[in-house]
Amino acid sequence: MDITQRQITKIAREVGKFTVRTVKAEGVGTAEFDLIHAVRKNPGITQSEICAILGTDKGAVAKQTANLEAKGYLRREANPADGRSQLIYPTEKAQSLKNSKAHIEALFYEWLAEALDGEERAEFARLLDVLYRRCKSESKAGFPEMTARVEERE
Repeated sequence: MDITQRQITKIAREVGKFTVRTVKAEGVGTAEFDLIHAVRKNPGITQSEICAILGTDKGAVAKQTANLEAKGYLRREANPADGRSQLIYPTEKAQSLKNSKAHIEALFYEWLAEALDGEERAEFARLLDVLYRRCKSESKAGFPEMTARVEERE
């Protein structure tokens, strides 16, 4: 039984709604945020590699990449290893967009934590760090524990 009642997910979803609404003025949608994030984490990536990371089809990635390039968030360079493909890089505008998204999320979480007193905030942060480290470790390992649990239920 899930004692958390998926409240971490629910909080993150609400923060996401607010963040998207706030940065929508910059003309970037949720899927475009994901693509910009993939390029920021992997500068010099190809569209095929973006498709693999995002699990999205080539047509959608090509359209989003072209739109983001036109808006000044991405730039392309010829791929010296393969004349048929291009390498995609984030621009400074993409870097500042990420920073503004992170800033908005941080403000929201700061506001949310104001409901706790200082001691509660410190304990909450400590416990959250324990869960985050466990989650990150599982992710880096390729999700073996979670895959086994899902397969047990099938």
